[in-house]
Amino acid sequence: MNELQTILSDSVNGLLAERVTKSLVQKAEEGDFPAALWNEVEANGLTRVLVPEAGGGAGGTWADAAIVLKAAGEHVAPLPLADALLANWFLATAGIEVPEGVTTLLEGDFTLDGGKLSGVAPRVSFGRNARHGVAIAQGEVVLVSLDGAAIEHGINVAREPRDRVVLKGAAATAKKATLPANAMRLYGALIRACQMAGALGYLSSQSVAYANERTQFGKPIGKFQAIQQQLAVLSTQAAACGVITDYACAQADKRGHDAAFEIAAAKIRVDDASSIATSIAHQVHGAIGFTYEHGLHFATRRLWSWRAEFGAGRDWAEELGRETIAAGADALWPRVTAR
Repeated sequence: MNELQTILSDSVNGLLAERVTKSLVQKAEEGDFPAALWNEVEANGLTRVLVPEAGGGAGGTWADAAIVLKAAGEHVAPLPLADALLANWFLATAGIEVPEGVTTLLEGDFTLDGGKLSGVAPRVSFGRNARHGVAIAQGEVVLVSLDGAAIEHGINVAREPRDRVVLKGAAATAKKATLPANAMRLYGALIRACQMAGALGYLSSQSVAYANERTQFGKPIGKFQAIQQQLAVLSTQAAACGVITDYACAQADKRGHDAAFEIAAAKIRVDDASSIATSIAHQVHGAIGFTYEHGLHFATRRLWSWRAEFGAGRDWAEELGRETIAAGADALWPRVTAR
């Protein structure tokens, strides 16, 4: 880790480990947005990691942002931290000043006409709690206030707000930016993959800890070979996802490099791992892991929710498959070995 990464790791993990309690997450799932925690997150600059120092940010890279994103997933922070971090990066890339307060992503179909934004975003993360939204329309990054938006409340499996936001001729600030055509979906997949990698790390450490505490037949269940083998599989899955998301972020930092392949591969990998890992974690915990009173479900339900957002793994796999077929057989080996 470099100095900035060490500072970010200490800051985000220290803050979330202390503030994100079981009670806080439960209240958030009941609709009580943790505004005090959000204010601390903003005060620590965690939503502006990718914003240049001149714009009030840390001037960090995607490798730096991965630390914050994984911590948000590991600690199951009930905040749109990842979405705000990406939204602010879009704004900084376009040269638009980053506003204060909660800013979220507007993934949907939008039209921009004379500085007015219209369209629908069907599943906006914490839309009801956001002051601003960031969309990409007609090749431009668009910042819009959500004060006059029509917002229909919804939730995902993890009971995180996923709201339908409708804008009709909303005044907006828009600027061109050098981004891929599918930037919202592509980088949205990257932030979710990093969050999922963090949550998988939590499942691994939590399952190992529980297996060493829970006794059966006079000894911890972690001493049984069958349990050890399952924990080894779970740890391997979590470690692999940590590596592939770090690699995707490193490739996203390369100037002039299209990291679509690496981001797609990361989302595919973590989606696959989430099915395996959640199954093992719940088997190791047994009946208690299925109760609402135990905290395991906070991570597993988020994994089940996040894997479907910004393109499920099977969608990205199909996309890579089509690209590979279109490139032809002679390009297959060079394509694989060049990565």
